[in-house]
Amino acid sequence: MDSITHAVMGASLFGSLMGRAQGRKAYLAGAALATIPDLDVFIRYANPVATIVNHRGFSHSLFVLTMLAALLAWMMRRWWPSPNYDPGRLFLALWLTLITHPLLDAFTSYGTQLLWPLDPVPTSWSTLFIIDPFYTLPLLIACVVGLIWGATPRNLRMARWALGISATYLAVSIGVKAIIEDRVQTQLADQGITAQAMFSTPEPFSILLWRVVARIDDVHTIEAITGVFDGRAAETLRQPLNTALLPDPSALPWAARLQWFTGGWLRYDEIDGQLIATDLRMGLAAGYYSFRFRLAQRDAQGKWEAVVPTRWPTTRGLEALPPTLRRIWNPTPPLPLAVWAQKMSAGSARYNSDSPALDADHVPPAPTGSQ
Repeated sequence: MDSITHAVMGASLFGSLMGRAQGRKAYLAGAALATIPDLDVFIRYANPVATIVNHRGFSHSLFVLTMLAALLAWMMRRWWPSPNYDPGRLFLALWLTLITHPLLDAFTSYGTQLLWPLDPVPTSWSTLFIIDPFYTLPLLIACVVGLIWGATPRNLRMARWALGISATYLAVSIGVKAIIEDRVQTQLADQGITAQAMFSTPEPFSILLWRVVARIDDVHTIEAITGVFDGRAAETLRQPLNTALLPDPSALPWAARLQWFTGGWLRYDEIDGQLIATDLRMGLAAGYYSFRFRLAQRDAQGKWEAVVPTRWPTTRGLEALPPTLRRIWNPTPPLPLAVWAQKMSAGSARYNSDSPALDADHVPPAPTGSQ
């Protein structure tokens, strides 16, 4: 989730538990504590793929944050003791404020390594968009009220109510996701299509419109857009995975790491002799995916040669955002998925300014696990 959401979540939670003992400082402390896991953004990794697969890693581990909560509780009891709270309540407040950050992140589509240093596929329950004002607003109001008018009993009750409303919204998102996936699965079944796997994620800013990616065989997916208020079938688009382009995984270690990080939700394209991998989980729709990476290029013999991974330029999708938001309450006209998807094979010679040059030939060593 976005930084504001984490901050107001931490402020409301720590404030509701420790406000009677610490007053306004509890809200400030909670906001600061809740931002700690995202300090990993300041770590510089070897390339963009290493960055994406290691973000939300060790700093989001439930094991690491539990030990940090215990350490902070011990330090506070030793150097800033107070008769207003006992060790158990202090630890509980610190622990909940810290671990709700990665747990909330796990409800987005990105992928969070909750069990680091263990190495399962990162958790991505994907029921919330990374910015959802309907989730954040109650927490923001409670946080602002507490900071301005203090941790009075009334304001502490407001913080608890805000936490309850946000938790209810989260529970509703889980139910809506199940309904949406069942709707798309039924629509495909009526067409004689069986979905082998399915990934769904809400479109920007609410849980009212969803994008669903269904893997129907080893070489194709069907992408669908459907909303809570729809009275007709979802618009769909069949897309290739192009897995035949992928050489021996041992020759492209970063491709293997991306496969792990995304749970296999990758598409490959050959564009101007470059091998491009696309994360199908994040973005508005085909043609507007958030993360694309150049992993290899053809050599003189036409074989794939690994390169330092770089970000492949993508369209931010701002022009597609208004029709996507309008699609929430008006399914007609459907989104032009086939037109947008044409961007997937568009060539480009321009790379991000912070990426290695196109002709970089140094290949980092194969990753052995999360960092």
